[in-house]
Amino acid sequence: MLVRLLYASRARQAIDAVTLDAILTTSLERNPQHGITGVLCHGNGIFLQALEGDRQEVSRLFQAITRDPRHHDLVLLQYENICEREFAGWAMGHVNAARINTATLLKFSARAELDPFCTSGQASLALLKELIAGASVVARTAERGRP
Repeated sequence: MLVRLLYASRARQAIDAVTLDAILTTSLERNPQHGITGVLCHGNGIFLQALEGDRQEVSRLFQAITRDPRHHDLVLLQYENICEREFAGWAMGHVNAARINTATLLKFSARAELDPFCTSGQASLALLKELIAGASVVARTAERGRP
């Protein structure tokens, strides 16, 4: 059974490029083995992530994320059974929130900043879908060559 899980969290410490690259590298290495796809959006010390895949695999990964000391204030925004994936093209797509057009952010929230703690899970998911439609979601080089 396919599920989609959407969560938000705050970084315990500032996330530099090296730390973010390590997170993405781990996702690209492990997620395909477990049939997990998704998108990670980060900015202003906030993570917004969608994970899709088998219910047990997604639940296992989410439990690991809840124990990750890099996160705090972790909030489950949405969890649902799905018929098809929205993020099938990415072992882990990536969006830098600092590069999102402010009009796109204002479309889904009261302020022009990434803050899924102040919006519904439905609005956060709609934002991620909009980012895909606008080609804001990127893949790392290693993932682009995947079949």
